[in-house]
Order: sequence, then C-alpha cells, then structure tokens
Amino acid sequence: MPKVRSMNLLSLDARWRRFNDPDFTSQIDGRQFSGVFDLGYDAPDAWPFGPRLDGGAPVLDAGEDRLSAELCRLGENRYLHAVLPIPVRGSDEVFFFAPWVQVAPSDFYAYLDSLDQDAPPFAGCEGLIANLLPGFEDEDIACRLVPGGPGERPVAQAQTDPLAAAQAEGISFDALLDLYAAAGDDIRPHLANG
Repeated sequence: MPKVRSMNLLSLDARWRRFNDPDFTSQIDGRQFSGVFDLGYDAPDAWPFGPRLDGGAPVLDAGEDRLSAELCRLGENRYLHAVLPIPVRGSDEVFFFAPWVQVAPSDFYAYLDSLDQDAPPFAGCEGLIANLLPGFEDEDIACRLVPGGPGERPVAQAQTDPLAAAQAEGISFDALLDLYAAAGDDIRPHLANG
C-alpha cells in the first residue's frame, strides 16, 4: 500500500513555501528565511536600566534591582520570563512570543524554589504580560503561567481576548506577517514575488 503524505493548507501558498525554503533568496536584498521565527524580549518594558547583554554579564544589577535571562526584580515587582505559543492555522507550526510576566512575589519565590531538585514542582500562577506585544497592544493582558517541560520556561496562557482567542484558535499566515511588521520587520515584500 503506498504511503500517503499529508500536506498542510499553507503549502498551497507560494509565500509560505518561500518563507520556509532556506534556498529562497529575496530579490529585494538577498535576505533568506527558514520559517517561523519567534519574538522575544530582553527585559520587562518597565525595566529602566538598559539591556542585560551590554558587557556580556549574565546578570545586570542596579542597586536592589536585578535582571537575568529568566528572572527580574524591579522594586517590589517580580517577573518571570515565559513563552506564549500561538499556532499558525493551516500548518503544524507554532509562533512564540517570549514575554516577561509580572507575578506576585510569593509566586516568584515558589517558582525559584521549584528549581531545586528536591522541591515540589511549580504549580503555576496568575500574572500580567509585562511587554507590549505587537498586534496585541492591550495593556494589562492577564495570563495564567503553567509549568513548561523540564528546563523550559513557564508557558503563558492569555486570559483575555484577542490574545486568548489567538492562542486557542491560531492565527493566519497573513496575521503572522502583520505581527512581524508591527514588530518592525515587514517581510511581506520579500515573499511577494519569487
């Protein structure tokens, strides 16, 4: 019996094929693509002290305030770095934001404690997205943080629309391209013509 190969709906879109073809080169400037890429944030939007990566230090201390790749303390506020998955409809791909989430200090320390091998696992908590997400610029987006896999960041599940709907239902390829454009990387002209 011959093997049947499944094909996702986006395979019919020439732009999607170009976007996922590492051999495709944009006629505009020679740019190449290899598929869905994520949008991350170095710090919560409220962090006033500049990027952690300046000077290569793994931790940026500014008085009592502290920023690492995964944790942030800013005054009385505590933040965890998370991932927020959004499926791309018509494909098997998932786009990820990597925002910071403001959590209660008790939840922050419960998360820290869970990193110890002998400690109980992180139970999750409520929080607020601490970065403006392009395409979802609403302030105070409530979310639920749930544990990621071993060694992975917690997963943010939006509790308010339109972001909650996007996570549940997925977004179109055009909406993904709009997201990239809103983040300052409009790749639509590159994919328009082969």
